[in-house]
Amino acid sequence: MADTRRRVKVYTLNEDRQWDDRGTGHVSSSYVERLKGMSLLVRAESDGSLLLESKINPNTAYQKQQDTLIVWSEAENYDLALSFQEKAGCDEIWEKICQVQGKDPSVDITQELVEESEEERFDDMSSPGLELPPCELSRLEELAELVAASLPSPLRREKLALALENEGYIKKLLELFHVCEDLENVEGLHHLYEIIKGIFLLNRTALFEVMFSEECIMDVIGCLEYDPTLSLPRKHREFLTKTAKFKEVIPISDPELKQKIHQTYRVQYIQDMVLPTPSVFEENMLSTLHSFIFFNKVEIVGMLQEDEKFLTELFAQLTDDSTDDDKRQELVNFLKEFCAFSQTLQPQNRDSFFKTLSNMGILPALEVILGMDDVQVRSAATDIFSYLVEYNPSMVREFVMQEAQQNDDDILLINLIIEHMICDPDPELGGAVQLMGLLRTLVDPENMLATANKTEKTEFLSFFYKHCMHVLTAPLLANTTEEKPSKGEPSPYNEDFQTAQLLALILELLTFCVEHHTYHIKNYIINKDILRRVLVLMGSKHAFVALCALRFMRKIIGLKDEFYNRYIMKAFLFEAVVKAFLNNGSRYNLLNSAIIEMFEFIRVEDIKSLTAHVIENYWKALEDVDYVQTFKGLKLRYEQQRERQDNPKLDSMRSILRNNRYRRDARTLEEEEEMWFNTEEDEMEDGEPVLLPPDKSKNDDEIMDHFGKFIERKKLKDGDEKEVLTKSTLTGRQSPSFKLSFSSTSSGSSKSSLTSQSASSNSPGSPGSPGSPGSPGSIAKSTPHTAAITTKGGLIGLVDYPDDDDDEEEEEEEEDGEEKEPSAPLTKKSRLGS
Repeated sequence: MADTRRRVKVYTLNEDRQWDDRGTGHVSSSYVERLKGMSLLVRAESDGSLLLESKINPNTAYQKQQDTLIVWSEAENYDLALSFQEKAGCDEIWEKICQVQGKDPSVDITQELVEESEEERFDDMSSPGLELPPCELSRLEELAELVAASLPSPLRREKLALALENEGYIKKLLELFHVCEDLENVEGLHHLYEIIKGIFLLNRTALFEVMFSEECIMDVIGCLEYDPTLSLPRKHREFLTKTAKFKEVIPISDPELKQKIHQTYRVQYIQDMVLPTPSVFEENMLSTLHSFIFFNKVEIVGMLQEDEKFLTELFAQLTDDSTDDDKRQELVNFLKEFCAFSQTLQPQNRDSFFKTLSNMGILPALEVILGMDDVQVRSAATDIFSYLVEYNPSMVREFVMQEAQQNDDDILLINLIIEHMICDPDPELGGAVQLMGLLRTLVDPENMLATANKTEKTEFLSFFYKHCMHVLTAPLLANTTEEKPSKGEPSPYNEDFQTAQLLALILELLTFCVEHHTYHIKNYIINKDILRRVLVLMGSKHAFVALCALRFMRKIIGLKDEFYNRYIMKAFLFEAVVKAFLNNGSRYNLLNSAIIEMFEFIRVEDIKSLTAHVIENYWKALEDVDYVQTFKGLKLRYEQQRERQDNPKLDSMRSILRNNRYRRDARTLEEEEEMWFNTEEDEMEDGEPVLLPPDKSKNDDEIMDHFGKFIERKKLKDGDEKEVLTKSTLTGRQSPSFKLSFSSTSSGSSKSSLTSQSASSNSPGSPGSPGSPGSPGSIAKSTPHTAAITTKGGLIGLVDYPDDDDDEEEEEEEEDGEEKEPSAPLTKKSRLGS
C-alpha cells in the first residue's frame, strides 16, 4: 500500500488566478539525469503516469503554507502547488527542498525576492532590530522600498513590524499624510499608499489595533484612496461619512459597543472595497484581518445578547401596533443583520443566541411582520425565518403546533409562509423558491425528533395535513377544476409562466411528501382525488409542468403500493398519460423518455395489477409503438399472467419445484424432481409405458426412493386417504399414477422399473391419452387406475417428515406389497416383489 504521507494533489494556477486540480498521486524526490539535478516527481495513483517532474532550482522561491502546502513559480506565469494529505509528508519534502537550496527547514520561504549577500543575511539574523529612516517627506520613497523589500522574508517582516510598533511610526506616517494632502504632493501620497498597503500585509494584530483605532482609521482609509495605478483618487472617506449612515433603531447605551460596531463596519469596508484583490502570495498575509473582523462580530453579538433591556425594547417595538412602518422596517433590518452576525458564532454560542431570541418571542414577532403589506419588510422577515428554520426546525414546529390550539388556520405562521409563497410578486418566484425550501425542511421527517414521551413526526404531520395542506394545494385545485378542452377551445386554467412555475413548486413539494410521508399523504391523495387533478397538467403547454405532474405519478407508482394502484386503476388515471404520450407523437424529448421509463418500471418490477390494467385498457393505443420494446414486453407479461391464471396447476407444479419447503435435500432434489416431471411429460408417448435407458437407472433408483417415502409419509398423515382421494375433484392438469416395483437380482443389487399402472395402451387412464386426466380439458373419471393425489385446491405438497420413522415405513411397505390390493395405486404405494 502506498505511503499516505507522500500522497499529494498537484495544482496549477490558471489565467483567472484560480487553482486547477491536475490529479492525485505520490511525490518523491530523486536525481533526474535529464534535468541534471534533484527533482520533485509526482506519479498518478491511478495509473502511475508522471503528473509532475520539476527540478529543484537553487534560486527558486519555494513557500510553505498552512503546514500542508508547498507553492512555487516555475516561470513568470506558471505557478505550481502541492497539497499534501499529511503534514509529515509536507515536512519531509520541504526538508529535501531546503537541503538542495542550503536553507534551514524552519523557514516558510526558501528565497528572498530581493537578493542579499551572505554578509547582509547574517547581519539580519544577528542584528537586534530594523532601523527605520526618519519619518520625513523626503524619506518616504526610501521607506516604501524598505517595506517592499521586507515583505518576502518572514524574518524581516517580523523586524519591520516590531520597529513600527515600538516607535509609534504609524501615527507619524498619518501626520505626513495630512501634510501631503495639504501640499497636494501626489508622489508622496502614492508612496504612502504603498507603505500602508505593505503594513496590512505584515499581518500583525498589534498594528491593526493602532490603524483601526477611532483616531486613525479614517486617515488609513484616506491613504488607500491614492492608488498609483488610478488616474483619480477614490472617495472612500466621503462615502463613509456622508452616504453611509449609522442608525440606532434602539438607542445603544454602551459606548464601547457602539464604537465596536462602527469599527467593524469600517474594517469590513476596507477589506471588501478599499484593499486591492490580494495575489496568491498575499492572500495568507491577510488572515489576521479576517480574524479581526470575525472576533469583532462575535463580541458585538455577545454584548447585545447580554443587554436584556435592549432586546426587550426591540421586540416590544416590533410587535407594537403603534410602531410606524418606517421604524418597523429599520427594526426588522437590524434583527436580520443581528442574525447574520450570529453565523460567525461557535455552535454552543449559537445555541445560546437562538434560545435567547426564542425566549424574547421572535416567532410571534415574525408572525406579525409577515402579515404586513410592505414587501421589503416581509422579505427581511423571511430571511430571519430561514435562519431559525435552518438552525432549529423543531423549535419552529413546536411553536406552530402550540398556536394552532389558540388561533384559526388562516393566521397560523406556517400558513402565512405558504400564502407568501403562493402570492410572490416576483415573476421569477425567487422568494417562493426560498419559502418552498423552508417548508420542505419543516416537513422533512429526517430532522424530526422521536422521544420516549412524544413523537414529533406523528404529531406535526397530523397537524400539517389537517391545518395546512389545503392551503398548499389550493392553487393546484383551483387551476385544475376540469379537464383541458380540445384544441382551439380556451384553457380552463391559467397557463401564464408565473402560475406554471408556482404549480411546479407545489408539485415538487407534494412529490417530496409522497416519498417521505406514509399514510398521511396517501389518505390525502386518495380522499381528495389529487392525482387526477395533477394529471390535468399533463396537457399544459409548459413542458416542465407536464414533467412535474408525471414525476409526481411516477413517485407514487415507484412505491408499488396496492392502495395507490387500485386508486389509479379505478379512476383510469393512465388515460391522461397515454393521451400526452400520443399527443407528443414521434418527438424524441424528455416527456417521451419519462413516460416510457414509467411503463418500463411497471414491466421490470412486474406490477401485475397495473400491467393488466394498462394492456386491457390502452393496448390498442400503444400496440403500434415499436421503437422501444416496452409495450410489447408489457403485453408479454400480461399474457404470461393470463396463462398462469388459466392453468393454475402448472403454476402450482412450478411453485413446488421452486419451494424449498418441499425438498428433502436442497442440493440434489431439484434435478431429481425435475426429471420425474419430465418423465411424466416427455417419456410417456401414446399411452405406452416407456422404459428408461439403463444408464439412467441409478438416478431413477434415487428418484423413486425419495418419491416413495414422500407418498408413504403422506399416507401416514392422512389415515383414511382412500375415501378423500376417491371423492376429490380432478381439476386442471394431473400427474399420472404410477406403480413402483422393485426386484432383487442375484448380485443383491436392486433395480427399479417405472411402469404405468395401466398395462394396456387402451386404458382410459394412460398418460397422454385423450381421456386421461393428464390431458388438459379432458373429463376426469374416478377409477381405481386413475385416482391421483389431489385436493380441491390443487396438488398436495410433498411434506418432509423426520427420518426416524423410516423403519416403520419399510415394514408397512412390505405389508402393502404382500396384500397387493387393487386400490394401492390410489396412493402410489411402493410394492416390494421378490
